[in-house]
Amino acid sequence: MYISDNYINLKKIATENYNNYVAAQPFPSIVFDNFFKEDILNLILNDFPKNIQEIGSKFDNKAEKKLVLNSPDKLSKHTNNFINFLNSEPFVKFLNTITDVKETLITDPYLAGGGLHELKNNGHLNIHADFNLHPKMKLDRRLNVLIYLNKNWQDNNGGHLELWNKNMDKCEKKILPIFNRMVIFSTTDYSYHGNPNKVKIDENNSRKSIALYYYSNGRPQSEKKLGLHSTIFRQRPGTQDVDGNLEFKKLFGRIYLKSKKKF
Repeated sequence: MYISDNYINLKKIATENYNNYVAAQPFPSIVFDNFFKEDILNLILNDFPKNIQEIGSKFDNKAEKKLVLNSPDKLSKHTNNFINFLNSEPFVKFLNTITDVKETLITDPYLAGGGLHELKNNGHLNIHADFNLHPKMKLDRRLNVLIYLNKNWQDNNGGHLELWNKNMDKCEKKILPIFNRMVIFSTTDYSYHGNPNKVKIDENNSRKSIALYYYSNGRPQSEKKLGLHSTIFRQRPGTQDVDGNLEFKKLFGRIYLKSKKKF
């Protein structure tokens, strides 16, 4: 089992943490430490490809500088098994319970935008709200699950996950991406998040994580105010951050589009 005693207690953990999740600011979210068996994550860390730049996707623009690998045939056996667990019925039911998503959650076999993420020195991802429709399955995006694989990560290494309020005038929460830390949060038009401050590490290190996204067939009408949209990047006060949309071109290539929507 991937989470030891937590596996048989998933429903209990979800029920006990439901109120904390739904009441979290600036939007529903929760952080768990040491949720998974350390030896499993150690295997994934040891298998983490050193050449994602060659075998995966590279994003290098004003809004983001990161590497992504989401092809199962290029992931290790241990990594694929772990992702399969995160997409299994017990874990998905756990997510449905703790988040109070009424619709049945659906996993993403294509790992669109997900999989392994890596940020090397100066890597960053500006504050944004995620695309809200799966590019292949045309389902509504509802949840993000991020699992960090970084040992001995310090505040001065940067790369904190930041959660910003709807008005984009305050960072409500900063989360250090340390080893065996899992973050779960709801994805809506206003769940602004990212790691905008550049990572500061030597060339032999990087910020590593696993990203899984969950969908549903339909969502509450109250969450459809902006309609269909791609990733919406937002500008932090006093910065030159990109403020607008990055559209999907095919599946992973992106181009800038200046947004005309009022957020």
